[in-house]
Amino acid sequence: MDTQKIKKLADQYSPKQLEACIFQQLSKGKNECEIVDGSDEVITALSKAEVVRELMDQGKTFSEALRELARRIRAVYGKEE
Repeated sequence: MDTQKIKKLADQYSPKQLEACIFQQLSKGKNECEIVDGSDEVITALSKAEVVRELMDQGKTFSEALRELARRIRAVYGKEE
């Protein structure tokens, strides 16, 4: 999912709404956040948008939040290798 879609989700939904959409996708295979794709891709996109939105709510800009998300993802992959 590209950054524009993540930004749209982060701007449009609160972290709690994004979490609810993740739960809906896991339990029902569809969600109210209007994302239609494979379940793995949807959950990944919603999770990224949730983290970005939480960081934006803490006062970070979208760009700063996206960089922080990327740093966190790299840290997880770095520990697994």
